[in-house]
Amino acid sequence: MRASVEVGHRIGAARPVSNGGRRGRVALWATVLCLAGSTGAFALDGSTGSNPPPKISQRTFTSPSEALRAGVNDLQAGDAKGSVQALTYAAEGGEALARWKLGSMYASGDVVPRDDVMAYKYFEQLVDSYNEDDLDSRDIGAISNAFVAVGVYSLNGIPNSDIRPDPERALEMFQVAATNFGDPEAQYRLARMYVDGAGGLAKDNMRAARWLSLAADKGHHGAQALLGHLLFLGEGVPRQSARGLMWLTIAHFSAKGPKDNWIHDLHAKDYGAASDDDREAAAVYLSARGGKHDFVVATQQPRPSGAATAPAAPPLRLPGAVAPLADASAAPAQ
Repeated sequence: MRASVEVGHRIGAARPVSNGGRRGRVALWATVLCLAGSTGAFALDGSTGSNPPPKISQRTFTSPSEALRAGVNDLQAGDAKGSVQALTYAAEGGEALARWKLGSMYASGDVVPRDDVMAYKYFEQLVDSYNEDDLDSRDIGAISNAFVAVGVYSLNGIPNSDIRPDPERALEMFQVAATNFGDPEAQYRLARMYVDGAGGLAKDNMRAARWLSLAADKGHHGAQALLGHLLFLGEGVPRQSARGLMWLTIAHFSAKGPKDNWIHDLHAKDYGAASDDDREAAAVYLSARGGKHDFVVATQQPRPSGAATAPAAPPLRLPGAVAPLADASAAPAQ
């Protein structure tokens, strides 16, 4: 089974980068990350600065790196067609950033019509080229993001294509991104698989809670909400209702947009079922945190002999569908 492979050692064809090349990539990353929005899309505002660099046509490209720079310049200038041509040339030449950006464009339908098969193609190229022993640190965010994206596509499949649901491959992708790169989206997705018992995993809410805690500490709203719900119910983890409400409240006030409605619903449900004591204790925890996420999931302790048994908690109900891929194609971190 693919899920049983050793995580963290995928050998591909990586290219050495000179010091001059690294300096150039630093400038490119700075430009790209300034332009990238919350879904990994560039803000096509037409701003080019007072002295924009000269445009480079596809016919005059002398290297993939030059095409990558041209593509970034086109994006700054709002030239969508030119950017796609240049980035495609760069991606075919092995430029990781170009592959990531094209995958993000096709996944979200930004600049180009949405095409999940094309998005999968570019993200998988990044996954296949990953070599942990020869990795440009400036590509880490893009590669981590690609592992998550391929994992999501593998988990769900792509309708009307040859890409079928493959939970075991999804598990492998999430494990690499969660372990090697500490990616919070991958940690959240991996936790969800433990909760669901997907990809050949045994259901294990304690393991899920540990992964959720890591992602919650990094500000992942979904992880915060699900961790809070697990702790509030005490299903498979030590029951800590007040701490659960604390996490749910943090997620509730941080979540934005229709895709996060399930977080607000979960907060309202659990807060409504909480006792006054739990609500007061949660407020104390929130006040004491001062915005710092420093909670670590406690170790399960045996129940003392003769101790009262807590009422059975209702079954855990997760959001019905996995979040769309656009959520997993955010701008890569530096």
